[in-house]
Amino acid sequence: MTAVEATRHSRTATLITLFADTAVPLAMFYVLRAAGVDQWLALVVSGAIPLVLLVYRLVTERRVETRTLFTLSILLCGTAVGLVTGDPRLLVARESYLTGLAGLWTIGTLLAARPFVLSATLSLMPEPTARSWQDSWRDDPTFRRAMRLLTLAWGCAFLLDAGARLVMAYTLPLDLVPLLSTLLLVAMLVGVVQVAKRYAGRHDAR
Repeated sequence: MTAVEATRHSRTATLITLFADTAVPLAMFYVLRAAGVDQWLALVVSGAIPLVLLVYRLVTERRVETRTLFTLSILLCGTAVGLVTGDPRLLVARESYLTGLAGLWTIGTLLAARPFVLSATLSLMPEPTARSWQDSWRDDPTFRRAMRLLTLAWGCAFLLDAGARLVMAYTLPLDLVPLLSTLLLVAMLVGVVQVAKRYAGRHDAR
């Protein structure tokens, strides 16, 4: 597989994972609601899909990453709490806990060898651009500062997202919240990709 093919494969895999983790549970929730299933059960069933897919990827890929274990633990805890309490709004609100902890984790990567923005975007780039970013991270203090600032910004964005999800979960009609939460997530992901692309274009033009 060439470098270009590998990059395309990585992007395709990312898009498929995003679709499976967001669009499929969302569609399942509304299909169940249209069939007359109550909100709590519809949320439990649709919310179990990302959990099942995550476990499946762990088994088939035979590779355990810290981010995967982090996500798995939050999904398990959120689902367990929702099952014990029987509160549908608490099941919806669990997504705010996930994004909130993701924000803290993102900010925490500032202490790691590579901050979140750099690690997350390298696999989405063409090989020459990825190499250029890696060289800049090693040799350019200005680039390193920019990556850290972007990572801090996105960590704060995740925290704001968590707050917004929590407010939506307890103030809006429950059937509307899953759709709005998914749209909010997609908007954030598109935003981080576009910011990275724009910065990459300016960086390569220097």
